[in-house]
Amino acid sequence: MTVLPVTLAAAAAAAVLNIWLSIRIGAVRRALQISVGDGGSEALQRRMRAQLNYVENTAFVLFLIAAIELAGRGSWWLSLVAAAYFVGRVLHGFGMDGGNWGWGRAVGTLTTMLVQLGLAVVAILTVMGII
Repeated sequence: MTVLPVTLAAAAAAAVLNIWLSIRIGAVRRALQISVGDGGSEALQRRMRAQLNYVENTAFVLFLIAAIELAGRGSWWLSLVAAAYFVGRVLHGFGMDGGNWGWGRAVGTLTTMLVQLGLAVVAILTVMGII
């Protein structure tokens, strides 16, 4: 049986972060008394997009982490990359609220793109037998 510790830890972190993003949506829904949809609220739209953007990107990151780990190319650095990804996504979540945290959106987006690109490069180099 193959145990993928980085993948398992990253998947657990992904689930917890998804719950956090959901709770943030729920807080705005309760405050504005919007049960379904976004009610035209920009604040709710922003939080909903933050979660959806997270879901759109996280599947690719988790898949690449698992594939790299299964290929035997994951070591200490893979955990750091996963952690950087999740820190970036937290910053993105706060940044989507705007205001003083607005910079977090750009930092989170850049972190997400760099992590995906880096993992994709490692995957390609692994397939090519370069690493």
